[in-house]
Amino acid sequence: MSRILITTDYLRPGDEVDRYLRTRGHTTAHASLAGVRDPERLVAAFADAEAALVGHEPLTAEVLSRAPRLRVIVRTGVGYDSIDAAAAGRLGVTVSNLPGINANAVAEYTLGLLLAAARRLVQTATAVAAGDWPRRHGRELRNSTLGLLGYGAAARAVVPLAQAFGMRVLCTTGVPETERTDPTVRFVELPELLANADYLSVHTALTERTRGLLDATAFSRMKPTAVLVNTARGAVVDEQALADAVRTGRIAGAALDVVGREPLPADSPLRGVDDIVVYSHLAGQTAETRAAAGLEGAAELVAALVGRPRFAVNADLLPTASTADRTG
Repeated sequence: MSRILITTDYLRPGDEVDRYLRTRGHTTAHASLAGVRDPERLVAAFADAEAALVGHEPLTAEVLSRAPRLRVIVRTGVGYDSIDAAAAGRLGVTVSNLPGINANAVAEYTLGLLLAAARRLVQTATAVAAGDWPRRHGRELRNSTLGLLGYGAAARAVVPLAQAFGMRVLCTTGVPETERTDPTVRFVELPELLANADYLSVHTALTERTRGLLDATAFSRMKPTAVLVNTARGAVVDEQALADAVRTGRIAGAALDVVGREPLPADSPLRGVDDIVVYSHLAGQTAETRAAAGLEGAAELVAALVGRPRFAVNADLLPTASTADRTG
């Protein structure tokens, strides 16, 4: 059977996922790679792996080319922009993700960030801990407008939660009109979304089209009272432009669960800017989601190893011939 590498940092030897894979005849090796991922460490970890359950490791074409036995990669989450899926396809490696696996967790977290930003909860608690007693007023979510950038599973799960707080919901998306089935959401183009949103929440995938989409021009179109929330991918936002926009009062603030480089670099322009709060990529990290993602990821990996992946993102790039042995 296959040797499976597990790098997702919350999966452990002897846990339910490990037992699931071992009872199906596979061997497992754990190499938690949280934090900064060194390419050479990645190459060493993947040297003998035939399949892998991974987190946010930067699996570049170079790293993949040096993993000669690798056949399957399963991302234990939704976004897979850290994996060069095209290069994997050329090498005969199936790449899968788990669409919608963390939608509820991300939706709840998004509302948490909206509330924290509206009521300045982090800034207030930090000031109290430092000996101050701030009394600056906040804002209510009720009767405000939430703009959703993207309409995937997480964004759709946000809608009823936001509406329960009395928010109006606008959305800009590239999904076909036949899939825009919620009559309570008004679908608009990006300029209208930017102009009308009191809170702009990012839920779009990172692509070449969306990279840097929220730049200085975008911020110039927003309300000066608007707040940006990002639980999707950091690189959708031009971070220098955001820092400048908040510092100059062009927009009111930002709550960011994701940034372009993680962990946040010491020289990031986001540091030291009042009303920009950066969190540590936790939107999808709940006990329930971790349990589901681990087992769903293991099931997808087992299916992909026998040629029956359910969620392959690069199926159209895979060679038609058998690629079970890339060593020739």
